[in-house]
Amino acid sequence: MTEHITARDDARDLGTFIAGLPKAELHVHHVGSASPRIVSELAARHRDSRVPTDPEALADYFTFTDFAHFIDVYLSVVDLIRTPEDVRLLTYEVARDMARQQVRYAELTITPWSSTRRGIDERAFMDAIEDARTSAEKELGVVLRWCFDIPGEAGLEAAEETMRLATDDRLRPEGLVSFGLGGPEIGVPRPQFKPYFDRARAAGLHSVPHAGETTGPETVWDALNHLGAERIGHGTSSARDPKLLAHLAEHGIALEVCPTSNIATRAVRTLDEHPVKEFAAAGVTVTVNSDDPPMFGTDLNTEYAVTARLLGLDEQGVAELAGNAVRASFLGTAEKAELLAEIETYTATWLAF
Repeated sequence: MTEHITARDDARDLGTFIAGLPKAELHVHHVGSASPRIVSELAARHRDSRVPTDPEALADYFTFTDFAHFIDVYLSVVDLIRTPEDVRLLTYEVARDMARQQVRYAELTITPWSSTRRGIDERAFMDAIEDARTSAEKELGVVLRWCFDIPGEAGLEAAEETMRLATDDRLRPEGLVSFGLGGPEIGVPRPQFKPYFDRARAAGLHSVPHAGETTGPETVWDALNHLGAERIGHGTSSARDPKLLAHLAEHGIALEVCPTSNIATRAVRTLDEHPVKEFAAAGVTVTVNSDDPPMFGTDLNTEYAVTARLLGLDEQGVAELAGNAVRASFLGTAEKAELLAEIETYTATWLAF
């Protein structure tokens, strides 16, 4: 009898519920999602890189002292993506890892500037990500969409190029839905990117810049007022400004929260100090995301478990978090309703067990 009860308890464990829960992810980076297996394979292809070829050695390599160190390591992995074949391999394998976690839909942040400036033909780059996207949907059941991201540290030249690639009808990939801004925030003011976001939005793309990750709430205000942000990447410092929290809540502007990432990059000191509790208490829409999961030793399922602990959520509360990501996504109305219904059915079946 005891063994039967233990097995039943294990089956109803919150982690098991999360593992099977259908999900959407809105803040996850293309190169930053490369698994140790893929990174080591790419490093073996390009032996002149300083990135370790041993998957086990990558754990130490991916231990960051601060955000600047993270960016340095991240760019060393970016440098491994040198051919269209590298791009295709990475993209499809990211989708495979998502499928294992029951991710049905993801908006993957891609920084085309990092590849085209290294000599990958822009048309070949677009073909590679699109081929991976269509194959992933057909073979893995994962729907991918793209956010083209300006690397803020590369300045206005990168902004101009990213905007061109995102808006040129001869190049723009079918899966592209949004326009973003990443990289360091310190010394990279958001208002300078307004003309590029204006043009991207005029071309029908949604605005989803990073802001307030390593700087104060004024950076989030800048993203809202100058870049027309519809969601905010991280937004960690928003908790310091009650007026900002009220604005985000009132206007339904979701935060793309990435708890483990914020600890790994030292944006937040400890998980227990993470402001996700303040976000939720203020009525801000919280979505759960993994950012650069292998680099931070995490995955989306882990981030749901971490957030559930911080917010004191049960299965129903976790399902509502999953629903937040769907509603805040750029899926079509019918597709949103379908995925929300799948989450609801899964949860009802679980709770009835």
